[in-house]
Amino acid sequence: MSEPAPAHREPAQDHRHGRLTARPGPPVSRARRGLVTVPGPGGEPAALLYAPAERADDRPYRLVLLLHGAGGSARQGLDLLLPLADAHHLLLVAPKATASTWDVIVEGFGTDVRRIDALLADVFTGYPVARVAFGGFSDGASYALSLGLTNGDLADAVLAFSPGFAAPLVSHGRPRLFLSHGTDDRVLPVDVCSRRLAPRLRDLGHDVTYAEFAGGHEVPEPIRRQALDWLAAG
Repeated sequence: MSEPAPAHREPAQDHRHGRLTARPGPPVSRARRGLVTVPGPGGEPAALLYAPAERADDRPYRLVLLLHGAGGSARQGLDLLLPLADAHHLLLVAPKATASTWDVIVEGFGTDVRRIDALLADVFTGYPVARVAFGGFSDGASYALSLGLTNGDLADAVLAFSPGFAAPLVSHGRPRLFLSHGTDDRVLPVDVCSRRLAPRLRDLGHDVTYAEFAGGHEVPEPIRRQALDWLAAG
């Protein structure tokens, strides 16, 4: 009697595919509130974190991973939503890219995915988190979309301010997507970026909210507020 054929198994997906393994859970320690510098393996700053004061009702945070643009810094990522974090009870986590921009844009998923995964795992041990979103500006917006579509089983929403593209290798879940773009953007022109990207994502079945504004390569205050109102409404 012949042996039964082995069951087909999908190849394992890991950091090289953009997959993140960290997940929220009950905190095992009490971490600092306010602005926190997160050191990297060599002691250099690897990320910035901002945690609003705890609320009387012990309400958990919504964590937003914020990704800076090319040549940017963790502080520039954090500043995207920092002025509104207290009002919306957002736990902001802003890593610094290993190179001048994010790994998928340079050589493919890998180095930055591993660092972000380790960073999130550490954050989840110290803070109560109910929901997770990814966000970013410019190259950081493209990376937020790429990671968000890859890890929609972790992030339920993506805030992409002036993205250029989305490049997931695999897809999990269906996060809601908010895209914004300036009509006079000279860095990532709207005609070849968001005006093509938003309809393509809708055609793939994603829930996309798209906001254009009169301006350049920037994130105006009204767009930030619109994005967070959209995030809260979800």
